[in-house]
Amino acid sequence: MNPIIFWAVLLVIFLVLEATTAGLTSIWFALGAVGALISAAIAPEGPIWLRVLIFVVISGLALWLTRPFVRKHLNVKRTATNANRVLEMTGVVREDIDNLAGKGVVFVGGKLWTARAEDNQPIPADTPVEILRIEGVKLIVRPVETAEPVPASPEAEKPEPVTASATADTNT
Repeated sequence: MNPIIFWAVLLVIFLVLEATTAGLTSIWFALGAVGALISAAIAPEGPIWLRVLIFVVISGLALWLTRPFVRKHLNVKRTATNANRVLEMTGVVREDIDNLAGKGVVFVGGKLWTARAEDNQPIPADTPVEILRIEGVKLIVRPVETAEPVPASPEAEKPEPVTASATADTNT
């Protein structure tokens, strides 16, 4: 097979692969194929091992020199996942936490999470807790001391509705 055609086909394959993927995955190999293609055009009767070496060296150098920069600037808009957002927040125990029984639910960030106590001590319902970390799908928590009680549910946070009798009393 003609080495120029071989490296040109390989270049097209890498470029098509690059165009069909979301991140930079094969652009470095396309650059290596360009180097090998140029060497094949300059010396078509040259040794195959030299073109392969040129391909490997250029691809490796391109990857090594640009990958850190590309990783830093590609996908700049990273948003925290739901899990990351609850770290270091304060939640409320909705179901007693008992590590030995494998029970415990915490309400934090508008969602219910399974939870375990950091020190393996039971934590009763309605206790405010600090979210320390996440292990698998469970929050690891510890009780916090607060000056005022924290409501156990979002319903408890809502003010009572004003009734007609309450407004009538204020108008008299």
